[in-house]
Amino acid sequence: MLTKIEAFILGLIQGLTEFLPISSTGHLYLGRNLFGLQEAGLLLDTLLHVGTLLAVFIFYKNEFIKIIKNPFGKLTFLLIMGTIPAVVVGLLFEDYIDEISKTGVTVGWEFLITGLFLWFAESIKNGHKKMDDISYKDAFLIGVFQAGAILPAISRSGLTIVAALWRRLDRETAAYFSFLLSTPAILGAIVLQSKDLFQGGSETISMQALAIGIISSATFGYIAVKWMIAYLKNHSLKPFAIYVWVLGIVVLYFQYTGQF
Repeated sequence: MLTKIEAFILGLIQGLTEFLPISSTGHLYLGRNLFGLQEAGLLLDTLLHVGTLLAVFIFYKNEFIKIIKNPFGKLTFLLIMGTIPAVVVGLLFEDYIDEISKTGVTVGWEFLITGLFLWFAESIKNGHKKMDDISYKDAFLIGVFQAGAILPAISRSGLTIVAALWRRLDRETAAYFSFLLSTPAILGAIVLQSKDLFQGGSETISMQALAIGIISSATFGYIAVKWMIAYLKNHSLKPFAIYVWVLGIVVLYFQYTGQF
């Protein structure tokens, strides 16, 4: 049974790691295994994603008001173009990704790959593009990188930030657009997980624990979005690369020694 403390901690993990470039899915997998909560995974993941979705809706409320007032504006189509690659990859490889996610056999290697991308990002010269300068081609190519993050421990925010820097967005705008682009991705994950819940039934978790998890995820998600955008403006991604490399090596060690 999921306790309130465990729900709070897992919400914290989801909220922070959804927007820090270190992979929320990979960290949640490790967190659930630490607490022995594999059987509660689907319902828990779905509602923790609801929390991070609330965080981005609140942070980007002005952008979503603009979209509601002008649904056929440029921002709407930028998000559509950036989401198309992930939708295509998700539909083509859904069963394979589900199997990989359940076993976690590649998690350690995926953390290492994420670190390589983050380290590489620092070799990219600073760009100049702001939100108004982002083209549909930029959005689509950033979306291609997002599609590559469909594996559990490949960081979605990490790869999209790297892609945005490559497309010459300035560092602050790269993080800003990356997190805005996360909205349809998170919403899609919630829809897919909800479908599976209705087909397979839901796990028994107390409403209080779930509420705590959602509030924790939303709160720390909001903090992470705001902090990361400010951080990336003048700071390196290399500390995050080192962190996921160390974590990946630790995970691989425990996997190969049969302790995980």
